[in-house]
This record gives sequence, C-alpha cells and structure tokens, in this order.
Amino acid sequence: MNTLANNGMPGRHALTGWIFVGFLSSVFLVVAFLRGQGMEIPQDHSPVSWQRTLRFEDRPNGDVAVMDGKSAVEITRYAGEQGFVRGILRTLARERMRRGIGSGPTFELIGHTDGRLTLLDPATGQRINLESFGPTNMTSFAMLQPAPNPVTSASQE
Repeated sequence: MNTLANNGMPGRHALTGWIFVGFLSSVFLVVAFLRGQGMEIPQDHSPVSWQRTLRFEDRPNGDVAVMDGKSAVEITRYAGEQGFVRGILRTLARERMRRGIGSGPTFELIGHTDGRLTLLDPATGQRINLESFGPTNMTSFAMLQPAPNPVTSASQE
C-alpha cells in the first residue's frame, strides 16, 4: 500500500499537513518580526525644549483657572465648554482620586524640541502626549508655554 497517496481527498496526505504547519509557522514568524520593528517609542528620545509647572483650579462660575505652579499667578482662564481641556484634566483628576491624592500637587507641561507637548502628573506618574489628539486640541495647552526670555545685548560704552 502506498502511504503517500491521498486518494483524491484533501488533508489525507501526511506531507500536506507538514506543508501547512510550515506555512503557518512562517506567517507567525514574519508577523512577530514586523511587529517588533515598530515597538520603539520616539517620545522618550526627544530632548525637552521647555517645561512649566502648572496648577489647575475650578472656579465657582465653572471656569478653570490655570495657575503658575511656582508663583501661584493666574496665567489664563478657560471659560465655557473647553471639552478637550476639561477631558484631559478629568482623566488626571480621576487617577489622583483613585490613589487618594488631592488636587494639591502640580502638573508639568513639557515642550519637546520636535514640537510635541506632554502633560505629566508627577504625583501619579501619568503622562499624556497631547499631540496625539491633533494640532487644534494641542494648541489649547501650547498657549501655556512660558514667554521666551528676552536676550539682552551687552551695552556698549
């Protein structure tokens, strides 16, 4: 009796099964290789261009005041809906509440040299990459960038 004959029926041939297993293994290896190629996170490699410590406070009229974390001076105020800003702040506040941390600790707004913005909560370690929400939403936080220090030239005598 010939053991390699499959009598016209698919899958009855032993070599067919091994070919299928080899093909499937090759597909898994290629997928694993390709997925491993895109795993590097570029956010951690970009140098910091500027950084600002901020505190966000709710006002009785529903506005959100943005205070400088060091001087406690109000930088700006978000009035009205401001859905994106409120959504980001709610996300960070929820994690603080879950951990039993109050609203006291400040946040860090970090501008990178490649134009990206990151909002970091040092109290929880939570990080939100604001550029992932698009340029329109990112500008809500980009306006909080500190004013550049004017360059003073040496006076001539």
